[in-house]
Order: sequence, then structure tokens, then C-alpha cells
Amino acid sequence: MKLIKSFGYACQGIIIATREQLNIKIHLLAVIVVTAAGWYYHITSAEWCWVVLCFGMVLSAELFNSAIENLVDLVSPGHHHIAGKVKDIAAGAVLVTAIGAGVIALLIFKKYIIGV
Repeated sequence: MKLIKSFGYACQGIIIATREQLNIKIHLLAVIVVTAAGWYYHITSAEWCWVVLCFGMVLSAELFNSAIENLVDLVSPGHHHIAGKVKDIAAGAVLVTAIGAGVIALLIFKKYIIGV
């Protein structure tokens, strides 16, 4: 029962972040677009593994970023330069992960789109 509750809490966290964070909605839209492209181009199983890994990494990074932002807002409700740095660094981690995922997507899909 405790395990089931923990999954429920985790799902609730995903729902909350999705409702509150525009960037997660943007990343979920990218998941839908890339998934549709993968089906359309019939990418290989190995390519699907990379794509799904990228989905998980980017969405996880965005969830961590959201959690960090909420925690920083809780402990530092006023403007503080260190709180701003913490938020910027967490957002930077999402950006790095998203760029990496974008590069992997280009490497996978370029041969299907432009035939290289």
C-alpha cells in the first residue's frame, strides 16, 4: 500500500508541474511531435531507445528545475541574488539537456528527412 501511495504522490507531482510550468507543456509538445515523426519515418528500435532516453532526461530535468524553483521560492520569498543564481543554474541544466536531446534528434532524423 505504501508503494502504491508513493507512485500516486509522484504522479501528483508530475500533474502539478505540468499545470504550473509552461516549459513542461512545451517539452510535452516536443515529445508528441518527435513521437509522431518517429512513427512516420519508422525509426529503428535503437533510435527509439535514444529518443525515449532523451524524453526522460529532458522531462526529468524540467521536473527537477520546477522542484528547485518552488523550494527556492519557499525559503527565499523576497529577491535574493543567490536565490536567482540557483534558479538560473537549474534552468541552465534543463537547457543543456534539451540541447543534447535536440542534437540527438538531428542525428537520428536527418537521414529520414534529407536522406543523408
